[in-house]
Amino acid sequence: MGQTSQNLVGLRVKKARAAAKPSLTQQQLSDRLAEIGVQIDRAGIAKIETGIRGVLDFEVVALAKAVNVKVGWLLGVKE
Repeated sequence: MGQTSQNLVGLRVKKARAAAKPSLTQQQLSDRLAEIGVQIDRAGIAKIETGIRGVLDFEVVALAKAVNVKVGWLLGVKE
């Protein structure tokens, strides 16, 4: 398995942050997550995006909500 398939969520979180209008910093994403009750600090976001840290199921849902994308998109599900 290549790194892309092992870290699809992290890569897509980074892509969604960059595509947001205006783009979101890792700290801004962390702040949005905190507003919905999920605590992942800026360093945690960086680790997720680089594949150092995995994500739990509820974190995937929260990340999708925070960057305004569908959970399926973060997971690479084709609709």
